[in-house]
Amino acid sequence: MKSKYISAISVMFVMALLATGSVTTILGQTAKQQMLVSTNWLARNLNKVTVLHVGRDQKRYDTGHIPGARFVAWKEIAILRDGVPNELPPLRDLQKLFTELGIGNTRRVVIYGDVRGLYAARAFFTLDYLGHGNRVALLNGGLEKWTAEKRKVSKEAEKRRPANFTPNVQINKVAPYERVMDVSWSAKNLKRPRVALVDARPYEFFTGEKKSKSNKRAGHIPGAKSIYWMNHLVSAENPVMLPKGALRKMYESKGITRSKKIVVYCQSGGQASHGYFTLRYLGYDVVMYDGSFGEWSNKPDTEVAVIQQ
Repeated sequence: MKSKYISAISVMFVMALLATGSVTTILGQTAKQQMLVSTNWLARNLNKVTVLHVGRDQKRYDTGHIPGARFVAWKEIAILRDGVPNELPPLRDLQKLFTELGIGNTRRVVIYGDVRGLYAARAFFTLDYLGHGNRVALLNGGLEKWTAEKRKVSKEAEKRRPANFTPNVQINKVAPYERVMDVSWSAKNLKRPRVALVDARPYEFFTGEKKSKSNKRAGHIPGAKSIYWMNHLVSAENPVMLPKGALRKMYESKGITRSKKIVVYCQSGGQASHGYFTLRYLGYDVVMYDGSFGEWSNKPDTEVAVIQQ
């Protein structure tokens, strides 16, 4: 009798979780895995989610996009602020954008976009900052994989259908440069720092061999480790994420473990968005330095490090 009672309670508990969406194995994936969904998953659930296509302009979208996908321009989620490009827009503008896109406050959102998923990762970071990251996923392999599998595409622009969007800003997702200065000192000087800095740019920019035109100085933030964001992918032609085990090993080989608070940066916050997404996907405690090295290198009170080749 007792075992039957416990079984009944267990069944009711699981049913309650399924009803609230707390258990996602009904779709064959755990919550963490749902940060990254496959083309097969999306094809099966296309009518249950809102799909966003993020692009520099609408040309690629117009030539063929995933049916039902709504177009988001890069400039709508990344702006020039105080001379630093690719910064978060004002909160009111973001709320207006996502209200117009009609993603609402509860519906699942799947994102893909230009530059091998980089733009999609930036949109993920933006929605995570706004407190909606737990219902957002990236499409693994993006439109490249979708079309390679000869799945249906549409050339018809999807109309935006407004739906109320309520932001819940997670200010702790973004690190100001004053905080990064403290993190840099700890990462550089302590034997067992509880923090880490990740530079998501190509290695030649990390070493100082190359320099962005807008930067006064070349190099990297002292104490940072170099993990180029493209290394997360199988290849440029096949922009599918590497398996979790390989990604975790990549970071752990640089001393970046889940026990540390991670700050990720790049030149201006774009490439770092992919690092941010990947670390979140792996379960790391990560924040974004949105001003990135573009801001850091032009500050008069910051140090830069170079690596002699």
